Amino acid sequence: MIITTNITKSGVLKRAIAALAAVFTLVSVAACGTGSSSSESLNATDGKTTTITVGVCPGPYGDMVEKVIAPLLKDDGFELKTKLFNDYVQPDKALASGSIQANLMQHINYLNKFKKDNNLDLTSLGQVPTLGLGIYSKKYKSIDDIEDGSTVSIAADGSNLARSLGVLEQQGLVTLKGDVDSTKASVNDIKDNPKNLKIKTLDAAQLARSVDTVDVALVPGNFAWAAGLKPAEALATEKQDEGVINVFVVNTKDVDSDFGKAVKKLLGSQEFKDAIAKSEFKDFGKPTTW
Repeated sequence: MIITTNITKSGVLKRAIAALAAVFTLVSVAACGTGSSSSESLNATDGKTTTITVGVCPGPYGDMVEKVIAPLLKDDGFELKTKLFNDYVQPDKALASGSIQANLMQHINYLNKFKKDNNLDLTSLGQVPTLGLGIYSKKYKSIDDIEDGSTVSIAADGSNLARSLGVLEQQGLVTLKGDVDSTKASVNDIKDNPKNLKIKTLDAAQLARSVDTVDVALVPGNFAWAAGLKPAEALATEKQDEGVINVFVVNTKDVDSDFGKAVKKLLGSQEFKDAIAKSEFKDFGKPTTW
C-alpha cells in the first residue's frame, strides 16, 4: 500500500508539472504574439488579404471608410472593417494598444493634444474631407436672432473648446483675448461677450442632444451627422483651417508599412478625389493638401 501510494503521488506530481509546463508554453506563445511588431501585420502578403480594423466615432467617417477608402485599397491587398467607439478617448488608446490598426475620427489639433497628454506615439497619414462644426438651434433661425443671455453649449475637451470659441468669434458673438491655446482653452479666453451668452461645456458626444435643452449648440460635424442634424440647417458653419481637418491615423511604427504607404498615397490621389466627388461626402470641407 505504501509503495502504491508513493507511485500515485509521484504520478500526480508529474501530471501537475506537465500541466504547468503546458500552461507556460501557451502563455509564452500568446505573449510572443502580443509583442510582435504591429507593422508586420500591416504589410501586404502576396495572394492573401490583410484585414485592418479602423476605429471610428458616430458620424460619417465610418461610412467614408467603408464606401470610399476600403474599395480603393482592396487591390493593394487590404480589407478594411470599422469598429465604432462612442467617445473621442478610446479610439486613440485602442490604436496605441494594438487592438485596432488605424482610426479616422479626429482632427490634427485634437490628435496632437491627446497624444501629448497621454504619451502616445501616433501619426497622421493625411487628411480626409471633413464636415465642419456647425451652430445649431431649435429656437433661433439666424445668428442675428440670438438673444441676450442665451445658453450656448460647446465641447468640453480643450481642442474642440478652442475650436468652438473660434467659431463664436467668427460669427461676431464673442471676442477672444488672442490666439487660443488648444492645450489650455477655457471660457476664460473670452475677452468680450456682448450678448452675455451663458457658455455651457459638455462632452462632445452630448452636444447634438443638447440642441433640445439649450438655446444654441455648437456641434462637431461627425456628431451632427450621426444625430441627423443637416448642415444646411445650421445657423453657421466654421471656416476650416488645417487644424480642424480630420486625419487618418496609425501607430508611428506603422507609417512605413505597406498599409501606411498605401493609405498615404491614396489620400493625395486623384482617384480618391474623384471618388469623394461622386459620394455623399462631396460637400464636406476639402483637405488643405488638395
